[in-house]
Amino acid sequence: MSQFWKPGTERPQHCLLDDEEGGVLFFSAPANSSSHGFSNLERQRQRLPVFKYRTAILYLVENHATTIIVGETGSGKTTQIPQYLKEAGWADGGRVIACTQPRRLAVQSVASRVAEEMGAKVGEEVGYTIRFEDKTVQGVTKIKFLTDGVLLREMMDDPLLTKYSVIIVDEAHERSISTDMLLGLLKKIQRRRPELRLVISSATIEAESMSIFFQTRKKNDVGAAEANGPKNLPSILSVEGKAYPVEIHYVQDPVSDYLQSAVDTVLLIHEKEPLGDVLVFLTGQDDIDAAVQLLVEEARVKTTKFSGLLVLPLYSGLPRSDQDLIFAQTPKGKRKVVISTNIAETSITLEGVVYVVDSGFSKQRYYNPISDIENLVVAPISKASAKQRAGRAGRVQPGKCFRLYTEDYFVKEMPAEGIPEMQRSNLVSSVIQLKALGIDNILGFDWLASPPSESMIRALEVLYSLGILDEDAKLTSPCGFQVAEIPLDPMISKMILAADILGCLEEMLTIAAVLSVQSIWTSVRGKNKGLDEVKLLFAAAEGDHVTHLNVYKGFLQSGKSSQWCYKNYINYHALKKVVDTREQLGRLVRRLGLVPKSCEGDTQTIRKAIIAGFFSHASQLEEYGQNGMYRTVRSSQEVYIHPSSVLFRVNPKWVVYHSLVSTDKHYMHNVIAIDPSWLIEAAPDFYQLRTLNPALF
Repeated sequence: MSQFWKPGTERPQHCLLDDEEGGVLFFSAPANSSSHGFSNLERQRQRLPVFKYRTAILYLVENHATTIIVGETGSGKTTQIPQYLKEAGWADGGRVIACTQPRRLAVQSVASRVAEEMGAKVGEEVGYTIRFEDKTVQGVTKIKFLTDGVLLREMMDDPLLTKYSVIIVDEAHERSISTDMLLGLLKKIQRRRPELRLVISSATIEAESMSIFFQTRKKNDVGAAEANGPKNLPSILSVEGKAYPVEIHYVQDPVSDYLQSAVDTVLLIHEKEPLGDVLVFLTGQDDIDAAVQLLVEEARVKTTKFSGLLVLPLYSGLPRSDQDLIFAQTPKGKRKVVISTNIAETSITLEGVVYVVDSGFSKQRYYNPISDIENLVVAPISKASAKQRAGRAGRVQPGKCFRLYTEDYFVKEMPAEGIPEMQRSNLVSSVIQLKALGIDNILGFDWLASPPSESMIRALEVLYSLGILDEDAKLTSPCGFQVAEIPLDPMISKMILAADILGCLEEMLTIAAVLSVQSIWTSVRGKNKGLDEVKLLFAAAEGDHVTHLNVYKGFLQSGKSSQWCYKNYINYHALKKVVDTREQLGRLVRRLGLVPKSCEGDTQTIRKAIIAGFFSHASQLEEYGQNGMYRTVRSSQEVYIHPSSVLFRVNPKWVVYHSLVSTDKHYMHNVIAIDPSWLIEAAPDFYQLRTLNPALF
């Protein structure tokens, strides 16, 4: 084994030459020493492509403030680099190595893998933190995995992130809104903490543009940092992956139903192709659950032909027990079929996948600041994503990728890169986070990709109307600072604060927890009638939020029974998550000095508390509208109550909704009926302004 050095000690004189361009020139790594005496896991670690770059990585991190590692899928960069840094001494003296991921599921799965390789339990030497779950021990945890968003929240208590010696930003190519914000803030922190090392790791990132971003320093920063610490010029290292050739197959004609086509393709693979696991890319939990059900039913009907299929879903928020099944080795003679969102593109690695079925779509958020509608829409993926998806088939042997779109479409019409989330999102939560961190000049913030000015102005307007920002665009006290402390959408946070004043905080914690999960109802294809009938048992005339309270109460009365959930078409795992989230929120509000009280079922009080946060989401039924059409008060947008709402056929004159989702129409989700006078009571300035100058809102 090569010898490695600890930070600050004399540099070994072998095989490395620093290059003036900020990269590194190095000779081929020496052949691996005998693996005699090493565990099987250690041998696996040494077989990963990233292993031969270990010395180079440690050298670059020691000598450069920022290191950009372009690592192909399967190189081992996510699991190995944090361990290399720990072994080299970067976690000595109570310091911690942080590694961020864009998704919660990736955080949990990677932490488990690294803990296993290190012979540790998750939550001790290797830990993780996601929203509402902290598996770390202060003074014990050396390597900490967390989401970008959680690290941003940590800055509120420790703006310079002083406990971290190295921060690895992984999967930076996904360009989530939190990743872009985090990179801008880390660049600021480096000016104050020249000893902090950043490692930007990704599969397809444009390394040059990232390097230019981190080179742009104030003139007086450069000399000081160079004299006392690492070089400011970022280094770039490319690490090849372990890839086998992948045959690409296209459809001859465009498919009309990608979900059914994906199911048919899986069945064809199972019938015609040799053994090997299948990874299917669909858009979201509803599609995935539907595809799983179709495949399970097919296997049940044709028992002999499809008896070897193990069909498993994969999406963010999946219960831990289901995650373990996905990562477990496929039993001999069986074929695992994992049906996933784009989380499996790069965030996590599934060994054993030989066939990939690519629908060509993913779910993405698109926000229109003019109409104030944020749509979660099924959109075509980019060529970069298509390449990532295909690459998952070539991990263990030559594979095949079946694309459910034509070659002509891929070549001529598919976009090369995706649009960064920052440029297509509602920025309300981002603005309040930056304000809470003391960054008042939001428009002058150093963004990796500048957000649209219209979105920024709209966010400032919303926060001002909620009483979170004052006339100088600074956080109000105590409301603004309290909202910033609660890790939820600011509208929900304001709703919680209003509930405390109105005396219905117990109920509002439940509603907020339900709104933080995707859906508490199960999606069952072809059984909508049964679901509708069951909903009537819980339905409240006031709307969905009060209905959620009835479901939660029933769940508790059943003793949190999974059988009760199954019988009532309710998602058991989602409700368990609601219980956990509610407990966390309860602890948080008590820390803020709020005391949860119940209004004993006073639905008018509950609805007034909801309006305090969501008054800008009011809609009025069209006077002569026989088809259930509403218009939003704010932008006069044509909207409809979603069929999943208990108010779908009721059509109250005035409603407030939680979110809008666009498919064939703009649908309002989670709707309550209101009295319009409550709007003026909750936000007199907002509605007076709109009356005086409609152009403002």
